[in-house]
Amino acid sequence: MTRGVAILGSTGSIGTTALRVLARQRERFRISALTAHSNAALLEEQVAQFHPAYVGLVRPNGGAGAWRTGPECLVEAASRKDVDVVLNAVVGAAGLDATLAALERGKRVALANKETLVMGGELVSQASARGGGEIVPVDSEHSAILQCIGSRPRSEVRRLVITASGGPFRDWPREKLETATLADALRHPTWRMGRKITVDSATLANKALEVIEAHYLFGISYDRIDVVVHPQSVVHSFVEFVDGSVIAQMGMPSMELPVLYALTHPERVHDAGVPPYDPVEMSPLTFERVRWDDFPALRLGIKAGRAGGALPAVFNAANEEAVAQFLDGRITFGGIARAIEGAMRSLTNRSADSLEALRAADCAARTYVKEMVAC
Repeated sequence: MTRGVAILGSTGSIGTTALRVLARQRERFRISALTAHSNAALLEEQVAQFHPAYVGLVRPNGGAGAWRTGPECLVEAASRKDVDVVLNAVVGAAGLDATLAALERGKRVALANKETLVMGGELVSQASARGGGEIVPVDSEHSAILQCIGSRPRSEVRRLVITASGGPFRDWPREKLETATLADALRHPTWRMGRKITVDSATLANKALEVIEAHYLFGISYDRIDVVVHPQSVVHSFVEFVDGSVIAQMGMPSMELPVLYALTHPERVHDAGVPPYDPVEMSPLTFERVRWDDFPALRLGIKAGRAGGALPAVFNAANEEAVAQFLDGRITFGGIARAIEGAMRSLTNRSADSLEALRAADCAARTYVKEMVAC
């Protein structure tokens, strides 16, 4: 029997990748729901190809009149009875409500939305416990960790090592980073992604989000999660066990494999679309230490994770708003980390005991960054 899939964010990088994978796996999956943010033209093409029962557009600017519109379409799509798996590829905090709704209804969430766990990790865990839903990560780093750990108990894990490509500025001197242009930041050497996550990769804020996400996904303390720069993006993460053994998951830098695994876990299925790995062609593999002082967003994000409470939500929202300001040309590349640091310093000790409290912290952080830029 085929399983119904809802793709939230179907016109983005992960969403289009997922549809390529699902087009090759029609005997196992059917597309039950598609939602997009605002790209009505591409969404129409996807609807014509996959014929989902439900279509939603968060910000309508065209498209068929029968489509559901508005932010609530994400939750509606994730809650449908004909949906077994929700692939959440929404960018930013907007994906949290849909994740909670899916988990409370006992569904699998294939999670590509880092911000869901960063902003509301405790609430997500509670929703999963209440409804019996499960999260399977789509991020290549967390998919790698899941594959390395397998069914082993967490007590056997000594350390997680998350790899980072280093982004486009891996070799840039600190003084040059301050005035890096948007074109520079979007020139990622390995991955082709959306603009926001590509900038996050350039600041290494994405690795901070991934460290916090790994903490919640695998129940590992921050003291036992490390980051190492690996420019080739072939080793997606390492797991070190208590006996000293280290297992790495390797593969071509393609998101099709982690998307496929999130859909089929714990099974592995044949997919001719995933390119084979040639160890000679991909050699040599190199690893470098993180330049913590030159990429402060990584340090700030991990600091927020350690502090807990609403501070991770503040970090995430401040980063989202600062990146938006950078994309619009209102602040410099170096200003992104300064905006995050200012928001975290001003918005400490806020409550995180409810979704409303987290939304308030999120709103306060965004307001802080906007006002800072306006001054």
